[in-house]
Amino acid sequence: MDIYEQQGQDITASDMLVPDEDSDIKRFYKDSCVFITGATGFLGKLAVEKLLRICPDVKKIFILLREKKGKDIKQRFEDIFKEPTFDHLKRHNPDFLQKVCPVVGDISLPDLGLNELDKEGLMREVDCVLHFAATVRFDESLKMATYINVRGVRDLILLAKQMKKLRAFLHVSTAFSNCNRQEIDEMFYDPPITSDKLLDLVECLDDDQLNAITKTVLKDFPNTYAFTKCVAEDVVRKEGQSLPIALYRPSIVIATVKEPVAGWIDNVYGATGVLLGAAVGLLRTLHGNKEKRAEMVPADYVINSCLAATWDIATIKSLNENKEIQDQESREEKFVREIPVYNYVSTPENPLTWAEFSHLSRKHCLQIPSEKVMWHSMFRMRSNYYEHMLAVFFLHTIPAHLVDFILLCLRKKPMLVDGYKKINKFSEVLAYFTNRDWKFRNDNVQALWKRMKKHDQELFDFDIQKLNWDAYFFTYTRGARVYLLKDPLDTIPQGTVKYYKLLLAHYAVLAVFWLLVLRLVVWVFI
Repeated sequence: MDIYEQQGQDITASDMLVPDEDSDIKRFYKDSCVFITGATGFLGKLAVEKLLRICPDVKKIFILLREKKGKDIKQRFEDIFKEPTFDHLKRHNPDFLQKVCPVVGDISLPDLGLNELDKEGLMREVDCVLHFAATVRFDESLKMATYINVRGVRDLILLAKQMKKLRAFLHVSTAFSNCNRQEIDEMFYDPPITSDKLLDLVECLDDDQLNAITKTVLKDFPNTYAFTKCVAEDVVRKEGQSLPIALYRPSIVIATVKEPVAGWIDNVYGATGVLLGAAVGLLRTLHGNKEKRAEMVPADYVINSCLAATWDIATIKSLNENKEIQDQESREEKFVREIPVYNYVSTPENPLTWAEFSHLSRKHCLQIPSEKVMWHSMFRMRSNYYEHMLAVFFLHTIPAHLVDFILLCLRKKPMLVDGYKKINKFSEVLAYFTNRDWKFRNDNVQALWKRMKKHDQELFDFDIQKLNWDAYFFTYTRGARVYLLKDPLDTIPQGTVKYYKLLLAHYAVLAVFWLLVLRLVVWVFI
């Protein structure tokens, strides 16, 4: 079996057999009641699926849901399980939904928007909490980002303190929560502002006032997402003192390696937006240093390490409780010092540069041209900001206005100018991360991997060191084509025809352009 097959070449199915050997982690989740926030998001859906598939003896999974975009709770609950990620469960365990219990709430509201009856049920039954819910929008308002990413964490921890059976609480942050530092270890850092002061600030000022001072409040943080995630970590450190709690920091999360579906992804955030934008010919320039490291990790590895870390913190708590400690005060102090932090990152063991990212993306995208490509790919990462801005003007702005002018003449709705405003905004946000390097440490993650039994390492694989990036991009690009562009692989022949037509058109336009430039030069100087 070659490396492509090992990492999941088939992106349409993954009927993984679950061996019957002994597993500490499966035993941990047996008869467990797990509360998952953010279950409608990318990672949340994968966590629900993984637990139901690999740990079929889990007793119940509570998921926090809110109404959104005109859809009620029932509709949103049903939509979660329409994803191809749940196909395996539907085939092999069609009654799995009996173990999933929706709880009406909203992470952006005080006390998570929970009613008293649901609160009592959670406090009585839940023994594990996985907190994925967050706003990941980089341009989110400071007030909303604070409510979701800071107050939501505080209120969930306060609820967890009343959970009678609690064994483990995992708070999912981000590896870039302290991106204003060059070196990021598996430890807590002092926040730029305390959570209490930040909450007081957003409560006493209106939106216009907050927007006016946001840049001042953020200081050297690039966006409200990283800033509020940093403050939230301090909430975990202070409010979670007496809890079996852990802080988990994944870097940029991209498509799955192999499970439950190889190459699956449902969003175009971060690196995936670059890959897809370049592939369809819309993103033609990005301000970034190709030699800097592209810090990213596959989604299924993130979920596997999350579930393993949750088991780990419960084990650590159990060990701590068995030690002879004279008084409660010294015991709590000891536990504060031992709140684990897990940096789940790739660069310490298996680094990838942006140059390699671009090369592998292009290599594998060219193998599967899509009918939905807009123009021949001419993407390039530019380290010089002024060169990049010139490229934006000539390769984004001018073509957008020309196409929209033609659409207006044809009495069709113009759309490219507005589209490129969004693309350029996305590029500006990403530039902070493509022009910098961070030195991460992940000793706790490596130690966790070594503590796991061999069988658990097979069931909950997150060994980033063994990941072959070339083989991974084989499925990553195909997954982006199938699940984001909604273009099945059987249209590759048609996509190939369109690719060559656009290639000819691209060079024809270049030839005409340079011919006009040459004639202009001749006219001016001769």
